[in-house]
Amino acid sequence: MAGSEITYRVLDGAGAGAAAADLLALAAEAGGREPDAETVRRARVRRRQPGFTLVTAWHGQYLVGYASGLPLRPATSWWRGLTAPLPEEVTTEHPGRTFAVTELLVRASWRRQGIGRELHELLLAGRKEERATLTVGPAASAAQAACRAWGWRKLARTRGDDDGAPVLDLLVLDLPWSPPASKDWPDY
Repeated sequence: MAGSEITYRVLDGAGAGAAAADLLALAAEAGGREPDAETVRRARVRRRQPGFTLVTAWHGQYLVGYASGLPLRPATSWWRGLTAPLPEEVTTEHPGRTFAVTELLVRASWRRQGIGRELHELLLAGRKEERATLTVGPAASAAQAACRAWGWRKLARTRGDDDGAPVLDLLVLDLPWSPPASKDWPDY
């Protein structure tokens, strides 16, 4: 377990803007390269969306992980790029239907200490939407195992809107979400 040395903060878009440099540095570390201008622009646009939420995990002044998400709008592009079509009743959005988890990152040296699980719990706690969604790489075995243990189920595969984007598993979770009784489930 992470213990009391980790401090969690739940922030809105303005608070996330104040931590942008730390967030981008962690994303660069996790991705193995510096974020390009488009990645920086998308992060800024997400932070400005109504309902954007960021949960950070700090060890002193050192960011060790974060999770973010936002409610999907009716005109979202989230459901475009599916490798096989889904029925309209699954992909049609309305206010209050879907919360998209856009990022969940924990520094490699801080993984398997319950930080990812706590970030996940805090991000989804009290959400009013009907369901949540996220994407994860099919080969990301630790993330896939954690998501399954947390109750996520695979709905489809997607490439997203970007040319050359990787194929990702698109997962969903019914809300409100309650953590499983056992704290012995996987964390990444």
